[in-house]
Amino acid sequence: MNVLEAARASWRELSANRSRSALSFAAVSVGVASLLYTAAQTRGMQLELERNVELMGPGRLTVEKSREYISTGLSPGLTMGDVQAIREELPELYMVDAQSEDWLDLIPASYRPGEKVPHARVRGVSEQWRRRDWVYKLHGRFLNAADLRDDARVCVLLKPGGWHKKPFWANFWTPDEPIGELLKHHDALGTAVRIKDSLFTVVGILDLPPRDLDPRWDSWDNPDALVPITTYRRVLDGSTQESIDEIHLDTGDEKTIARDRRIIEDLMLRRHRGEKDFEVKDMREAIAGEMDQLKKYVTAGLALGIVALLAGGIGIMNVTFATIFSRVKEIGIRRAVGASRGDILSQFLIEAALLGLAGGVAGLLLGLIGVHFLEAWADRKVASIAWYHGVFAIGTGALVSAIFAFYPAYQASALDPVEALRNEG
Repeated sequence: MNVLEAARASWRELSANRSRSALSFAAVSVGVASLLYTAAQTRGMQLELERNVELMGPGRLTVEKSREYISTGLSPGLTMGDVQAIREELPELYMVDAQSEDWLDLIPASYRPGEKVPHARVRGVSEQWRRRDWVYKLHGRFLNAADLRDDARVCVLLKPGGWHKKPFWANFWTPDEPIGELLKHHDALGTAVRIKDSLFTVVGILDLPPRDLDPRWDSWDNPDALVPITTYRRVLDGSTQESIDEIHLDTGDEKTIARDRRIIEDLMLRRHRGEKDFEVKDMREAIAGEMDQLKKYVTAGLALGIVALLAGGIGIMNVTFATIFSRVKEIGIRRAVGASRGDILSQFLIEAALLGLAGGVAGLLLGLIGVHFLEAWADRKVASIAWYHGVFAIGTGALVSAIFAFYPAYQASALDPVEALRNEG
């Protein structure tokens, strides 16, 4: 018996028992859809992690103020002196960037009604800020070493990129972006803006990519304006201290992270007089922690898929048993006219595989719909489907069905032809 003939016979049998076949078909399709969804999520997260590591640097570290430590007053906290000490201790570091931030009003010097940006996020940075996480299109120039040395009153404004493909929820709520409205209707490059009673010249505009295409993990954490960290401390912060909020570093090499982290921690501990009022964090660990949370949802989808496939497999086993019991005499006749045990076995396996194949195709379509629905609600692309996912989905449906049908099919092939012909079914 050739495969094509067996497939035709199998299709006729499945069509004759539509209700039993439909239940198994549905279970297999749900299982395959869950597995496809899980595979797409896993691949998407892996690609997301790789893109972020490439952007943020292979050896990205941050030094932050400890939120839990209660100071005894010996330590001055994070300061520009710490930044300079790190640069001297580890001159080979690719990036050492001091940062501080506050919410301040930003008003164009040639103010017109509606152009004020209340509570803008103004961040003080060094010229090395641009060495990592650079996803911007620059108009004009960025801050340079001379700006920091001279405490120059210059700034760079960040223009929001909107959406490439707006998610469904964004039709009902979108965060206010007054800086975006200002830059949309006002050519700010080369003009002056007032920040906390001081005039700053806008020397550059950074165009952000659309939110849903921004590859950075913290793509929502965007300031409205960047100023030299030295100017920030002396003009905007108004403090005589050299305190800063964070230090961002990149060792430039993943292999040196552990060593450089220990050196920085020891250096900071000495400078802070034994007070551990700071934390040195590996940014990859932070991203991995968030990935672990997402993996819990992925694991739940995987478990659902496995359970659904098991249910579908058991259903196919029952359908195959029922089909065999109703066709015992047919099996006897076929054996009597020369059909081998292999012909009988292959007949029922092909029937089950066809049912699983159909379930796999339906599961593929269902999975694609699920991923599309997810992307409609998400603020970024969180799933990535490759061509081999489709092959895997359809193949899994057919394989699982054939495996569960093997035992009843083997029992059918082992029937004694004489006994089968005596059956009155």
